[in-house]
Amino acid sequence: MASQDEQQQQQQQDPRIPKISSAIRVIPNFPKPGIMFQDITTLLLDTKAFSDTIDLFVERYKGQNISVVAGIEARGFIFGPPIALAIGAKFVPMRKPNKLPGEVISEEYSLEYGKDKMEMHVGAVQAGERALIIDDLVATGGTLSAAIRLLERVGVHVVECACVIELSGLKGRERLGDTPLFVLVNSA
Repeated sequence: MASQDEQQQQQQQDPRIPKISSAIRVIPNFPKPGIMFQDITTLLLDTKAFSDTIDLFVERYKGQNISVVAGIEARGFIFGPPIALAIGAKFVPMRKPNKLPGEVISEEYSLEYGKDKMEMHVGAVQAGERALIIDDLVATGGTLSAAIRLLERVGVHVVECACVIELSGLKGRERLGDTPLFVLVNSA
């Protein structure tokens, strides 16, 4: 896996990255004043940019012996399944409380105002498996760090977290401990 510096060099050299970045619409003051919302729906409408996004992740993780791609609700469900299929891994949804029908294991995490929980099915992963966690965006890192803790609690080795976008000014990378983070697009 590449370091953060190597990652930045790749982003500067790979001609697909600027096209992916330009396909993401920024909506000011949504969902509340002062927020610059990174809207990936426009990326999904651009079949070439969407395909390139999936391809960049697949190129990075193919051959890394990853057996689990854990997608964080809800946008991790968009990117996770095609990556999982392409690298020969299973897809495990990580959901908000009371969304999974079977027995679950959960992890609580802090939000800006309050707390939330993330859940996955008991038995969805096995101790010793190697996992990739995928989401569309990392901001403060709370959701990703909860996903890491949840998987590690059952003995899974989290190889890396991957996001399309990083809001680097919110320093979410710092909350991930020793788990590397790979992103395609950096935004302030």
